[in-house]
Amino acid sequence: MNVKVLDTTLRDGEQTPGVSLTPLEKLRIATKLDEIGVDYIEAGSAITSEGERESIKGITEQSFHAEILSFSRPLTIDIDYCLDCDVDGVNLVVPTSDLHIFDKLKYTREKLLELSNNAVDYCKDHGLIVELSAEDASRSDFDFLKSVFQNGIDHGADRICVCDTVGILTPDSSFDLFNKLNDFNVPIAAHCHNDFGLAVANTFAALKGGATEFHSTINGIGERAGNTSFEECVVGIDRLLPDFSTDVKIHEIYDISKLAARLTGVYIQPNKAIVGENAFAHESGIHSDGIIKNSATYEPMTPELVGRKRRFVIGKHMGTHGLDNRLKELGLSVNKNQLQQICNDIKVLADKGKTVTDVDLQVIADNVLEINQEDRIKLDELTIVSGNKVMPTASVKITIDDDEVLNAGVGLGPVDAAINALKTLDVFSDVDLIEYHVDAITGGTDAFIDVIIKLQKGDRVVSARGTEPDIINASVKAYIAGVNRLLSS
Repeated sequence: MNVKVLDTTLRDGEQTPGVSLTPLEKLRIATKLDEIGVDYIEAGSAITSEGERESIKGITEQSFHAEILSFSRPLTIDIDYCLDCDVDGVNLVVPTSDLHIFDKLKYTREKLLELSNNAVDYCKDHGLIVELSAEDASRSDFDFLKSVFQNGIDHGADRICVCDTVGILTPDSSFDLFNKLNDFNVPIAAHCHNDFGLAVANTFAALKGGATEFHSTINGIGERAGNTSFEECVVGIDRLLPDFSTDVKIHEIYDISKLAARLTGVYIQPNKAIVGENAFAHESGIHSDGIIKNSATYEPMTPELVGRKRRFVIGKHMGTHGLDNRLKELGLSVNKNQLQQICNDIKVLADKGKTVTDVDLQVIADNVLEINQEDRIKLDELTIVSGNKVMPTASVKITIDDDEVLNAGVGLGPVDAAINALKTLDVFSDVDLIEYHVDAITGGTDAFIDVIIKLQKGDRVVSARGTEPDIINASVKAYIAGVNRLLSS
């Protein structure tokens, strides 16, 4: 069965504390959602603000393939704002639990039912698609819940949705609830929250119980503990539920996950399923050996399926097979004895609590292989001029193959200016800075700064480190060290 996907990152996801997306950011996410095959996009809540309506209009103007909806309460004012935004439909949310009806709204069941029916009528009279969502459905009286849905359908609702608003369902109770509701003649959706970490499991159970659509957010963001994770649900359906499928382009899952993380500022925990940085990372020697021989030994799917790449992590648990693979990636060839010595040296460093980076690995390998690199480039002098009313400017004096060279550059900051002063020289022209990372090793304003960079020249990528009390000196030192390493090959 083909399952429809409603993504609510731009509405429910944006309700994550601290998240506020601009109209352009919302459009970027919506564009990607449409490109990868999401069926329905809840673009926001039109009643919220003028800026929210601007965002929704920016999306509805794009002629996406996906159906564009706005959240709406069962109130005429909300629906009118949705109409102003030219959405295809509304996610009409009606509270159905006594807790919400009596304590929150101070209504009777009869008034709530009348309000719901009138809202559906108003939407249909104005040409809107209606997905009627029962808020707090999982804590509602079942007969009343069913009555709200049946009345909504009788008045023209196109789809219905069961909302587990506070995430109290379990897979068993989710299956039972949807199994009892699957006799309606319209599609039924599951909207699960993750308060007990069961949102994805409950969504799968809902599908088995009769749901034909699910709501989710990218990376599972949302209020409190978040919503059903889009990527976990889509990939899980593809890999684990053979009777179900979606139209989502799975190989683009990682791209949209990273995009949403950057734009929302809600970054992904390393061990997050599917999209976390450790999801396809291997350090254990037993695991690395198995992966190299047959990736299925320790991976339930290939990383390429979701747009990822496998990586082997350097550390004390690493075995020689994974280490040899990483060394080859760095362009280093070693014999069996040298490999074992490098492995032993890494374990000694890791046992001291040190995170072993590519820079450390290269230094250890150089020592074991007795590589004494003669640097072609040496820094003689570095001068920086910067201030709140001065464009950051740097001048450098370096020696290249015994020839003294002077150059200057400007930038957005002193580090940028110093690197630009080097980059414009011919010897640096075909070298790209692809990663720059800074850590303060000690506390205080006089802390030692550890700068780690990655540089690329052609197909070769190297890492280099600079450690100084001055971030500018540390950055220039790392940059020159990396270029020397590239030039030595």
